[in-house]
Amino acid sequence: MAEQSGIIKLNGTIGGITFYKSADGYLAREKGGVSAQRIASDPAFQRTRENNAEFSTAGQAGKLLRNSIQVLLQNAKDKRCVGRLTRALLGVIKTDSVNERGERQVQDGNMQLINDFEFNQNGKLGATFFTPFASSLDRITGELSLEIEAYQAAVRIAAPGGTTHYRLSFGGAELDFENKTFNFAMEQTAILPYDTSEQAERTLTVGLPADSVLPIIGVLGIDFFQEVNGEMYPLKNGAFNALAVNVVDQL
Repeated sequence: MAEQSGIIKLNGTIGGITFYKSADGYLAREKGGVSAQRIASDPAFQRTRENNAEFSTAGQAGKLLRNSIQVLLQNAKDKRCVGRLTRALLGVIKTDSVNERGERQVQDGNMQLINDFEFNQNGKLGATFFTPFASSLDRITGELSLEIEAYQAAVRIAAPGGTTHYRLSFGGAELDFENKTFNFAMEQTAILPYDTSEQAERTLTVGLPADSVLPIIGVLGIDFFQEVNGEMYPLKNGAFNALAVNVVDQL
C-alpha cells in the first residue's frame, strides 16, 4: 500500500495498480489475489467463506444498530465508527455457541461486549460526563429509564472550549436482527447552561414495546452548543459530541 503524493489524485485501476481514497487519504495498491469464483467454490477456502459470511452478518447488524439510533448518531460519530462497530459486533458473533461457524449470529452471542461502545472517538462519553447515573429496564412495560444524580455541569462535564450550553439525550432501541427491523424512542433534556448552577436529580425515560423478547440497547449522549446573540449553534459542528452504549439487555 502506498500513498499518492501528487497534485492530481487518481481513482480506479491503471496497469495493475488500484488507486482509491480512504480515511487515511489517497492510496494505491497492486491489484492481485485469488479470484472471487475460486473463493466461492474451492474447498480450500471453506474457512474464508465462513469468515466472509460472519463479517457480512456483523456489517448488516451494525447497519441496523446505526439506523436505529440515527437521530442521535448523526451528530456524534467519527469517520471510523462503521468499521469499529462492525469489528465489535464480529467479536459478539464469535461468542455464539448455538450456531455453526459461518452461521453464528449477533443475538445469540454475548452482546454485553458492546456495552460502553463509543461512537465518537473524538469525544468519548467516558471522558466527558462524570456524573453518576444508573439505568433500568422493565421488559413487562417496555420502560427504559436513566436516573442521573444531581450535579454541577462545570464540575461534572468536561466540555470543549467555547461551550456555553449542552444537552443530554437518552435513547433506547429494540433490535430484531433476524428481520432487520427496530423500534426506537428517546428523551432529551432542555438545552442547559454550562455553568456551576446545581442541576437537580432527574430521570429520562423512553417507552419501548412491552413484553419484548428481543435485544434492547440504550445510548446516552451529550451535545455542546455556543450561544451567539441569543441563538444556539452546535459547537464546532458537533465534532466533540459524545454518544455511547450504556444499556445492553438480551434474554
